[in-house]
Amino acid sequence: MSALLQILFLIIGVKFLGEVAERAGIPSVTGEILAGVLFGVLFLDVETGVITFFAQLGAIFLLFTAGYKEVSLRDLKPAALVAFVPTFSQIAFAFAFGFGLGELFDFSFLQSLFMAVAFSPTSIGTMLSTLIDLNYHSSRPGKIMISSAVLDDIIGIFLLSVVITFASLDRVPSFPGILTSAGKILLFLIIMYGLGQYLFPGLFAYAQKMHTREAVFSVVVMVALFSAYLAEFFELHATIGAFIGGISISEIPLAKIKDVQSKVEGLAYGILVPLFFAFIGFSIDLQALVNAGILIPLVIIFLALSGKLIGGFIGSKAIRFDFYESLIFGIGVMPRAGIELVMLTIGRSAGIIGQEIFSAMVFMVIVSILVSPPLLKFAIQTERKNKTDNGIRA
Repeated sequence: MSALLQILFLIIGVKFLGEVAERAGIPSVTGEILAGVLFGVLFLDVETGVITFFAQLGAIFLLFTAGYKEVSLRDLKPAALVAFVPTFSQIAFAFAFGFGLGELFDFSFLQSLFMAVAFSPTSIGTMLSTLIDLNYHSSRPGKIMISSAVLDDIIGIFLLSVVITFASLDRVPSFPGILTSAGKILLFLIIMYGLGQYLFPGLFAYAQKMHTREAVFSVVVMVALFSAYLAEFFELHATIGAFIGGISISEIPLAKIKDVQSKVEGLAYGILVPLFFAFIGFSIDLQALVNAGILIPLVIIFLALSGKLIGGFIGSKAIRFDFYESLIFGIGVMPRAGIELVMLTIGRSAGIIGQEIFSAMVFMVIVSILVSPPLLKFAIQTERKNKTDNGIRA
């Protein structure tokens, strides 16, 4: 069957099922993953190379847009110091629970390390949409939760780059090897920082003066692809480079013109990112999930969600949140979505995890984005009711 027809079917599927999910009060990513599952069931002769290419672009633009749109280093600074404590706590617990999962099922050290890192990210979008719906995002706990989620993803992506470096060597490197890998990461970050400070602003200023149409938008896309390529040159993953590339232009006013942002989001979330989520669904091996039995997915779900909940609760109590605020924080950092799915795709393509664990982890992601918003809503409403009751008694 024609690759064009298959891409057309996928786009129709992700948009239709994504809309159904949104109307049902569920994040659209659930419907988009389901579209990929149905695609795998309905089509036997799949143009895998074409689908994979679009999925790779989707993963690159997902992380690029996250850095470009969601990370503002200027806005992050005021709450970063306060948010560091709960961020460190929730990552530490998630990391320990993920590594413990690997040890429980007798994974190799590298597999256990990957599971620890894969447990770490938080879905900023899922959290933020619920906070905005309940007008909680401007509260002090809400602001710290958002800052923590951003820091969480930055740290998680850095840890992923380390694990991928280990995987490329097929062993845990020696101390000189670790220093070499760290040096490559540091050099990449220094180059991207220099480009973001000195080259990119001038490039955008020149693009604005060009007579060709959509020159500024084109430069944003070029930064995304260049940073992804540069990361691969330094033996990092392309998506990691795209995330850093997004951050590097996130403070350049000409790159953040509303019209340009709208076009970047249209390219990313209109086409490429949904195709990436569909590719995740297409990649799920339902038979492998059945073969894994019910125990592994249940243990993964329990440890992944409880690690974040416990770590977030303890960390926020340490900065003097009350019981309900700490509970809200813990629930708020539970959901996973885009960055988590990128990590899982990288882990599977690098041969770190097999099809059974990949499928079980994707199932965990789906469960997390289904259960977290209603739990977060219930916790916030309970906190408000409790404060109202205490005010009446006073």
